Amino acid sequence: MENRQKEKVWFITGSSRGFGKIWTEAALKRGDKVAATARNIDRIAKLKEKYGDQVLVLEVDVTNASQVQNAMSKANEYFGRLDIVFNNAGYSLVGTIEESSTDEVKAMYETNIIGPIHVIQAALPILRAQGHGHILGTSSAVGIYSNPLIGYYCSSKFAFEAIYDSLSKEVAGFGIKVTLIEPGAYSTEFGSAESLKIASKRLADYDDLKSSLMENLQKLERGNPTATPDAIFAVVDTENSPLRLLLGKNDLPHIQQIYSERIQEWEIWKPISEAAQG
Repeated sequence: MENRQKEKVWFITGSSRGFGKIWTEAALKRGDKVAATARNIDRIAKLKEKYGDQVLVLEVDVTNASQVQNAMSKANEYFGRLDIVFNNAGYSLVGTIEESSTDEVKAMYETNIIGPIHVIQAALPILRAQGHGHILGTSSAVGIYSNPLIGYYCSSKFAFEAIYDSLSKEVAGFGIKVTLIEPGAYSTEFGSAESLKIASKRLADYDDLKSSLMENLQKLERGNPTATPDAIFAVVDTENSPLRLLLGKNDLPHIQQIYSERIQEWEIWKPISEAAQG
């Protein structure tokens, strides 16, 4: 049976802006059904007007476990099944490791790590009972390497990657697939106040570093986010989906260089490492 013979049913967090909005609308346009969620339901209300019964709009703050659980149950009851569960909600914290307060870091982790865990744990009983399903998650290329000024955001994506990696091994026997979507730099709303928080503390000692990094950011080639839905559909429509999918063309060469340097460093220190075996 061809994968596209019947429409797929999606549950997507963070449907009101950025990639989440683009992917939600793209899925609906191709005839799929979507449980679209956002912290502010007013921002996705128009989807209901346009797509009617094809979409279910739900107010969901992913940091609220019971709200996530209720939304997942409603979506399953409304559509009769869930094929794709997509963790997309999240935001970045900008500030050096020294400047960012632990409260700011905790708040970001609540959304970027604990929130997705709520979604996964609410979805798994449904997907296991069905005997199929695909759990997707918006990670980042900086879930593979870390950059200055966004170290805590990178760390949240490192954790996200580790959770999904373990999950893929735990649920494969239930017929459930897992994929990490790793976008590079794109011209999305990720720089908006809702998607990006600035550390409240500012130390002048880091001003030169920040100026240099901001200058480099201005030169960065950014992808067109509206070009990404076909990549997402390719992943969910194939039987052999990858665990990781990079979006964009600029990160793979950088990652290859980073991994090569890591291996080289481990090799240089190999005698010391082996002597420590005892």
